[in-house]
Order: sequence, then structure tokens, then C-alpha cells
Amino acid sequence: MKAPIAEKKEHIRKIHGDTVVDPYYWMIDYFKKGKDSAKVIEYLEQENRYLEDQMKDTKPLQEKLFLEMKARIKEKDESVPVYKNGYYYYSRTETGKQYYKFCRKKRSLEAPEEILLDADELADGKAYFSATGFSISPDNTKMIYGVDELSRRQYKLFLKNLITGKTTDLKISNTTGNSTWANDNKIFFYTSNNPKTLLTEKILRHSIEEDSSRDVVVYHEKDPTNYIGVGKSKNQKFIFITSSATTSSEEWFLDADDPLGEFVVFQPRIKNVIYDVTPLEGKFLVTTNKDALNFKIIETPLDKTGVENWKDFIPHREGVLMEGIDEFENFLVFSERQNGLSELVIYDRKTKKQTPIKFDEPTYKLYSSQNPEYFTDKFRFGYTSLLTPHSQFEENLKTGERTLLKIQEIVGEYNKDDYTSEWLFAKAEDGTPVPISIVYKNGFKKTGTYPLLLYGYGAYGNSEEASFSSTRLSLLDRGFAFTIAHIRGGQEMGRQWYEDGKLLKKKNTFTDFINVGEYLIKEKYTSPKHLYAYGGSAGGLLMGAVINLKPDLWNGVIASVPFVDVVNTMLDETIPLTTNEYDEWGNPHNKEAYEYMKSYSPYENVERKEYPHMLVTTGLHDSQVQYFEPAKWVAKLRDYKTDHHLLLLKTEMDYGHGGASGRFDYLREIALDYAFLLKLEGIRD
Repeated sequence: MKAPIAEKKEHIRKIHGDTVVDPYYWMIDYFKKGKDSAKVIEYLEQENRYLEDQMKDTKPLQEKLFLEMKARIKEKDESVPVYKNGYYYYSRTETGKQYYKFCRKKRSLEAPEEILLDADELADGKAYFSATGFSISPDNTKMIYGVDELSRRQYKLFLKNLITGKTTDLKISNTTGNSTWANDNKIFFYTSNNPKTLLTEKILRHSIEEDSSRDVVVYHEKDPTNYIGVGKSKNQKFIFITSSATTSSEEWFLDADDPLGEFVVFQPRIKNVIYDVTPLEGKFLVTTNKDALNFKIIETPLDKTGVENWKDFIPHREGVLMEGIDEFENFLVFSERQNGLSELVIYDRKTKKQTPIKFDEPTYKLYSSQNPEYFTDKFRFGYTSLLTPHSQFEENLKTGERTLLKIQEIVGEYNKDDYTSEWLFAKAEDGTPVPISIVYKNGFKKTGTYPLLLYGYGAYGNSEEASFSSTRLSLLDRGFAFTIAHIRGGQEMGRQWYEDGKLLKKKNTFTDFINVGEYLIKEKYTSPKHLYAYGGSAGGLLMGAVINLKPDLWNGVIASVPFVDVVNTMLDETIPLTTNEYDEWGNPHNKEAYEYMKSYSPYENVERKEYPHMLVTTGLHDSQVQYFEPAKWVAKLRDYKTDHHLLLLKTEMDYGHGGASGRFDYLREIALDYAFLLKLEGIRD
């Protein structure tokens, strides 16, 4: 079967004296015009048929991979119950079911079970289903939750009476799905999205005794570069509205006992200052980067919250990134990051003694888990690594006694001692050491002949953690090594690591990733014939950039929901979330930002040369990266590339940015990815 050839239509972009021809711009039509855009759908379906044809020889392997990965999942399972306000809450799954049941038991795990929401039942017959934001009223009698059936991350709110079992459609659409109850059990607050741009624009107040048409806007964000949300403090005393971008934030607060009152600003936003508020009994703690690159914690009185009253509580430390606080009546737990690795530090509020929680694997993920209760001395946290399945612990903050509550069960044979994990450093082209996490099965030899999959993201200050994946075993057991490049644009090495990988320094992200690949080749972990790269979303942009810069370094690349048409998207404020991204990529209406962005945007920089084998995936209903970006990119690559390598585009016609919603369906997507890699390696089984 011949590869689809996309139609070209004249479209000219003119800005800053620069003229650019974009013959595939018409692919935006489905987004702009909806279901009337038959040609767009026809093209995407042609690409899907072409992929099916080119990958038909891997069908048995895909099915084997799917069944293999599914077999490792414990189908009948239950989460660790979390105690909150007199009830234990948990979710459980059943054999053969795709979704879950959200349940609770009153005061004792021996009490009768209440099924609060049966997602298996609600999702039946639907291509996509997501329920989120389970918010229980303070008197435990009502629950608000959100439902998305399109994969657009636009949720409709429902109210369930937990005494009668009756569910009411609140006629509230286009929300984040989350809601926050006031202490009167009648009023809650929720975040409303713009249905076109998907931007979080308003916080509204709703009374369950009134129709939603009477909902009151209590906050309207005028800055289209900010995200907003509403939540409640752990001590249940305050409701907070947060408005934030990647470089600044602002919070407003209200007494949770006075839901009809006016929200008060905590500290008006300051350029390049981020802050996050934690209420205690007689003061507020604030995690902030004001005069503190890597953040610090300050304290301020309850009635004097302005910046002029802020005093250091935990001063700034150059080598330690302060990421957040878990507050309890007698203790605090700080989430920190040092030398590329996450840490948890217990702080005794009486003695001021600090005690770190430690693990000894070379690379891992350590994080605060669900801790909704304020009046407790028990702290829950999670731990995982490239070798250790996800584990839930509970630590007695007074005694130091630690209990393993649950470790992810891998059905079948898995022995962590059969695998090796390493923590390495490559040198970037400017001399900066770049951390690398790597895992492989024992027997892997550094001869340059073994396959290696290199993963990267490097954006928004997101730190990529070395966590366990049971599906990944299907690659490791077939001889692959898996590697994470902790490149700039993330925050693994502190806030400066992020600052050096965004805006006019964004290219550091791409060259770091290339330098990691070159280091792995130099050290004989692999070779260009066996080196593969994978990234999604902003990591898909990374994939597009590195194949333009160094196409001969990779044998194959997987770009999942890739953000590859950077300039055109950032110029169009009608595209969802565009304005929220200005702090990350820049605003191309500014000439300097436009020229820099254009110099690396994958779609803009496709050239007539050989490219590696490529698998590109997207979702028709993607809310984060619209389908037309990867579709245009693939069409242009087909037109320009001079090789005969595979170039495949897979569009999920029922899903969005996160892929399938069922807990088994997504395995078919992974099976396709793995089959693509194994096909290129000549591994058929």
C-alpha cells in the first residue's frame, strides 16, 4: 500500500516581515468547523489504514504483547484505604472490568461497603469515560463529581445524595471536574472553562438549593496566561482560589464557614514571584521563590498576609529545591529535591528537629501520598524506582516506625534482582552534567549492539522521575535498555535547570537530549543502529527537534501527541491553552520570540534529507495538542524526506491527549509502540 499524499492548499502566513507558505494549514478545518470537515477525517483515516497495512506483519506480536502486559496486572485489586472525616475511602477493580468502583466504609474497615460510584456501570458502551473530582460534603451525605465522555477534559458536574442514592445532573458543563464544599454542606465552588479555548476563566459559587442558572461568579481571571483553581485547606478553615502561571501566582482566601463572604487577596501578584499558602493554627506558611531561586518557606500572621510581613521559616538553600509542604498538627513534612533526586524531610514543630526519609537505590521516585487528615501523626508516602514496583508506606511521625501498606503486585514472575539500574551523567555541549537514569536486564552487554530506548520531556519544570513500569518489562526482557534523560527544561537539578530550558534557552533541552544519546553510544550502551527515542506532548516537540538536528543518531523515533507546529499554534489564540503557554515558549507576536521559536519548531524546519523510522500518534479530540499538528507534520515529512524509512501516523478517533480511558485498552497503544520498535530490531517474538 502506498503512503497517503496529503493535498496541498495555498495558505500564507505573514508576520514581522516574514512570509511562510503553509500548504497543510487546511487540516485545522475539523477543529474550526467541526463535523463538516470530511476531507480532514478522510486523510486521518487513510493514514490509519496505511499504518495498519505497514504493521500487519506485527499483528501476532502486538496481540502477544497485549496479553503479556495484561497478564501482569492484578485484575481484582484494591487501593490502600484513606481515612477522612470518619470514613475509609478506596477504589477497587474487578476481574475483566476496565474501570473501577469508588467506595467507602464508616469508621472501620470491617463495616459494610458503600459503593459511591460504579465507573464500570457508567462507562458501559462508551468509547471513552472519565470520572473525577470526588468531593464529599463535610457532613458526609453528598458527593459532587465530574464526567467527561469525549476525552476533551471538559467535565459535567453531578450531585449524588449518599443517603438516598439519587444522582442529579446539575446542568453545569465545561468545568475541570473538581469542586470544593463550604462548611455549610449546601454551597460549593467550582472552576469554569472557556468552551473554545479551554482556559480556566471563572470560579463560581453554587447552592444545591438553587438552579445552576443562579450561580455567582466569585472570581474572574482576566489574564489569559494564568490557570486558576479552587480548593480547601487541610485544616478545613479556608477556601483558596489560586491563579498561577509558570512564573508568577496569586491566591485569594475565604473563611470556609462564611461562603457568602468576599474572597480576600493574600498577596497581589508580583512579576516572577510564585507562592503557595499553607494555613496552620496561628499563622500561614508560604512556599515562595521571592528572593529565593530554589524556593524557601516563610511565615506570616493570619491577619497580615502581605509580603512586607513575610519572615523566613526555612531559609533558601542554594543546592536544595523546596517543592512543598504537608502540614499536620504536630509535624510538617517538606518535599525537597537535591542532586537530582526527590527527598522527604520530617520537621517536628515543637523541637524543630528535621529527619529525612531515605532510600538507597541509585535513582528513584519518592513522594507524599494522600494525607487528608490534619489531626494525625501518621504520614503516608509513595516510593518506586526503575526496579521497585509502586509502594505505599505509612510512617509514624512521632516514633519513626514505618509500615509498608501495599506494594504493586506484578502477576507472574518478577524478581528485581534480575535487573540493574544506574544513575549516570553525560556532559552537555556547554559542559553541564546531565543526569541519566537507566535500567536493563542482567546480561545486557555494553558492546554497542544492544537496543536502547531513550525517553525525554524537558518542559514546564516537570521533573521526570525514575518509576517502575510493568509494561516496560516486555522491552527489557527482549534485550532493550530503557533510559531517562533528565534534561534542562525540567526541574530535576533545581529551578535554574528549568530556567535554562525554556523561552530563549529552549534549545538546551534538545542539545542535552542529543548529548545524552551520544554519551550512551560512546560508552557502548548502544549504537545509532540500535538507538531509539520516545517523547510525548512537549516531549514530542523534543522528538521533532532532535530528528531535525541529528537525524542519523536514531534508528527509530516515537512521537506521541507531539507539539510540533509551535509557531502557528502560539500565534492562534483561539487554539485551546495557547495563551497559557506564553511563559514557557514565548509570545511570537514579539519578533525576537517569533524568530527563535521558528528556528527550532519541528514543522518549520523539516528539510530534504533522510529521517529515522517514525511512529507518530495523536487523538482527534486532544485538548492539549490538537490533532492537526502531528497530521501536518507527517504530511510535510512525507513530502520532504529522501529515505524509504517507515513514517506512520496513528490517530485515535475516540480519544484525546491521555489516550484510552480503560485500564486495559491503553495497553494496545503500548503494544503498537513496542511492536514498532521490535520490528525495527528484527525481533518477531
